[in-house]
Amino acid sequence: MKGLMVVGTASDVGKSMIATAICRALVEEGVRVAPFKSQNMSNNSYVTKDGKEIGRAQGVQAEAAKIEATVYMNPILLKPTSDSTSEVVLFGKAETIQSGRDYRASFYEKGLEAIKIALNKLENTYDAIVMEGAGSPVEINLKDRELVNMKVAEMADVPVLLVADIDRGGVFASIVGTLSLLEESERSRVKAIIINKFRGDLSLFADGKKWIEDHCGIPVIGVMPYLHHHMIDAEDSLSIQVSKKDNPIDIAIFKPPYLSNFTDMDPFLYEDDVSFRWVNHSDEMGMPDAVILPGTKSTIHDWQYFCDRKLDKWLKHYIENGGRVIGICGGFQMLGRRLADPYGADTGIKGKEINGLGVIPADTTFIAEKTTIQVEGTLHPKLKGSFVQSLKGYEIHLGETVVENHDRHYFLKKADGHYDGYTSKGGKVIGTYMHHVFHHDEWRAHWLNQIRVDKGLPLKDPVYISTKKDKKYAELAAHFKSNVDFNLLKEIIDIEDHTL
Repeated sequence: MKGLMVVGTASDVGKSMIATAICRALVEEGVRVAPFKSQNMSNNSYVTKDGKEIGRAQGVQAEAAKIEATVYMNPILLKPTSDSTSEVVLFGKAETIQSGRDYRASFYEKGLEAIKIALNKLENTYDAIVMEGAGSPVEINLKDRELVNMKVAEMADVPVLLVADIDRGGVFASIVGTLSLLEESERSRVKAIIINKFRGDLSLFADGKKWIEDHCGIPVIGVMPYLHHHMIDAEDSLSIQVSKKDNPIDIAIFKPPYLSNFTDMDPFLYEDDVSFRWVNHSDEMGMPDAVILPGTKSTIHDWQYFCDRKLDKWLKHYIENGGRVIGICGGFQMLGRRLADPYGADTGIKGKEINGLGVIPADTTFIAEKTTIQVEGTLHPKLKGSFVQSLKGYEIHLGETVVENHDRHYFLKKADGHYDGYTSKGGKVIGTYMHHVFHHDEWRAHWLNQIRVDKGLPLKDPVYISTKKDKKYAELAAHFKSNVDFNLLKEIIDIEDHTL
């Protein structure tokens, strides 16, 4: 199998970004390349065209590779539901909720078989596979039954690229420590090292590069400068992008402990008059121009978390005084009257119930079967701008929500004739199950222009981020190729000359 495994000295060292860059760089060389991560742990997921769920990073990497994302690119997805349990998603469909101990004991062989199936499918379809590891490859307490790092590199028989983050400090120790803890057969697979997130004068690291190569006997094929404002979707919650600009439009986003699909907010990074901030206590709120309640993997738990911090009382007062609020997925459920978990699907506690905010006349019941679909529909007539025709996005949720007077107050009328969400107060209060609503450029512009009118700011035309995003993939590839020995990397992968 032709390919490469990208592993890191720790979480958030930039593995996903490096893998994304390699995917686009190889595509530009005429190589048909597919991303792959055998097992992912993230609540920030991606829905494929056929309505299946995979890790966000592999969806993004598929976009960079200019191909359609499939479940074979991430056969196992773990979505944390508490500090000790996760939902197990196998080939895009939720299978069970297990503790870490139970998962290690009962899933290993099944996981290996799923990985073999996925790798075989990709190998028969693409020229090369760019694989991504998870966390560190030398977590000794987990290493004997791991399904995502060196074991997978061995199964695929591919070379390994080790990525280290110099920005967090301790880069030499992290590299030497990682290599020393690998088995000799594993260490022999590591063919190159990349130093990532370097700030300052690259020439100052020349001695450091030589020391690593002399001490470890492995080439450092690149030192990557820190990349600011890359605008590429993050997956790890450690990588949540934050708008720090002091711009006239202020959006406050509730940040729950089990936050999911936080990339719903990324389009605001492209709006040059918008600032957004993540908040989790009423003392932090101030008086924003809009509030967003995002998705969550545990709605009841996270709503209680907000109530404990008095955000429910603050939000109720804010809405009563004309505030603009939109709840997405779990955020939509929180705005309703009642949240019931008769089967323990949301909390793990059968019969658990809690009151929502009560600003939407809706009741949500959590059931075991998850909805994962791509959706398209038309907005309620009162919400449409003159240029907004329809919206496209996706749903990932457990709850079933029953809304009173749905036919009169819906947010979206879907293509299948069913209604989604709720809207009231002239569109100032919105709830919807549809993720990526703000990725629709024209509707986002329409929604922001309502705020601009309220504040006496000039109206703006839509910012079309899909074009900008593809440009960012190309810029990322160029950034990567200008800072690494790309020809040596291609030799390591054993890529033939596909240049068009």
